[in-house]
Amino acid sequence: MLVAAIGDVHGRFFRVEEWIDALEQSRGEHVAAVLCVGDVETFATPDDHRRKATKRSMPAEFAAYATGEREMARPFYFVGGNNESFEELDLMPDGGDLAKKVTYLGRAGSRVIEGVRVGFLSGIYAPTRYLRPRVPACNAETNKQAGYFRKEDVDAACAIPGADLLMLHEWPRGIAGVESAVAVVGARGIRRAHWPQVGNPYAALLVTRLRPPWVLCGHIHVPHAATLYWDNGATTRVACLDQATRSDGGLLWMNMEGPVVREVGWGTSGEVAWREGDPWDERQSAARIRIAGRGEY
Repeated sequence: MLVAAIGDVHGRFFRVEEWIDALEQSRGEHVAAVLCVGDVETFATPDDHRRKATKRSMPAEFAAYATGEREMARPFYFVGGNNESFEELDLMPDGGDLAKKVTYLGRAGSRVIEGVRVGFLSGIYAPTRYLRPRVPACNAETNKQAGYFRKEDVDAACAIPGADLLMLHEWPRGIAGVESAVAVVGARGIRRAHWPQVGNPYAALLVTRLRPPWVLCGHIHVPHAATLYWDNGATTRVACLDQATRSDGGLLWMNMEGPVVREVGWGTSGEVAWREGDPWDERQSAARIRIAGRGEY
């Protein structure tokens, strides 16, 4: 089973569909599901003023799917980021369909997708809002606040019995880089001095609680790979995706046998970057991603 993961779409739905078409042609097989890690921006009208507030100059492409003018060729599932059509998403905290084959998973929880148990947590961490109650998303300020997860969301995600794959928007803290006597390995484009602050501690808590085999996340617009090692010998591989501007960092595909990931690749070429049993870290994956002229975080 071929599954595609997409970084922050930011409304570029037509491009994402072109990427999936190209991937299917390269691999010679159908993509069973598309998983997106947030900042999808499912605005239902092309000139939605909320999209302009996020500084997007292009029309909101999701409008074509909302009206039925276009239809996704594969099921598309997403978690919420911090830039979304929150007035609509707030009405479906447990998830729901926004168009045919376009499904919002919800604020926190789990769902079985094509036989894979997917855990998820939407939003990013804001210290001033974490313990505060949610308010209805109805203006610029409350829409911004809607992009922050709350303690009850983290508690709900931590309460799920387990996950084959975990979807987050923001990175778990602690994965940006590792310094040891052997090597210094970190995400390209992020200064070493910033590694301890990148990501949030509650996403890290959730990963530690669930210890899923794989984690997908976005938000920072930097492609990165990291592995967490647990005391029982198990591992968690984290794949951080770029935004949907370049397929070689913004698209990750997984060849799965049931819930087990056997092969992974970046971009649309179909070339395998990782096979079961291989190491998964920045040295192994970044060599397969062309990163040119990227600024620092």
